[in-house]
Amino acid sequence: MPSLPQTLIKAALAFVATNLDDFVLLMVFFSQVPNRFSHRQIFWGRYLGFAALVILSLPGFFGGLVLPKAYVGLLGLLPIAIGLRQLFRREDEAEGQVVPPKLPLLNAQMAAIAGITLANGGDNIGIYVSLFAGQTWAELGLTLLVFGVLVALWYWLARGLVDQPGVRDRLTVVGHRLMPLVLIGLGLFILVDGGTYRLIGR
Repeated sequence: MPSLPQTLIKAALAFVATNLDDFVLLMVFFSQVPNRFSHRQIFWGRYLGFAALVILSLPGFFGGLVLPKAYVGLLGLLPIAIGLRQLFRREDEAEGQVVPPKLPLLNAQMAAIAGITLANGGDNIGIYVSLFAGQTWAELGLTLLVFGVLVALWYWLARGLVDQPGVRDRLTVVGHRLMPLVLIGLGLFILVDGGTYRLIGR
């Protein structure tokens, strides 16, 4: 049975290894504050998306079956759809869209961030399933606690980096043009990496 430090280290390594690309996405999200997103939407959207990833990985803990990778790859359609919508949005509408200071707890922007987090982390499910498999309830709870803390740490590190002089200015200038392309590219990568194209013609 793994010791407490071993469980902590395994959980932290699994998170860092599977969320390096999410850090870049977070920086792009922050470059869109406040025109498209608010900090609160990004924060809670990330937690919602990551919670969905954990739920989809729990069959590993309970010893159940896992969805084939090709079907998980269908999640790539979500960032492609969001990216295309942003790409074809009229420029004047995008520039004029300012997020009000008071926002409902759950809205389209938060759902979009949660969906992109879920789609981008779809290929991580296999790793989390393996990580959860064979754990005790205490180890699972500790692992989820580490994940929860690191999701917040990722948020604050990315926000702090984007807030640095020069970084925000550059990201803001290119961010609204870069983001649709990043999302479309991400979705295509998820589809190809998951071998989802093999489902066509079945």
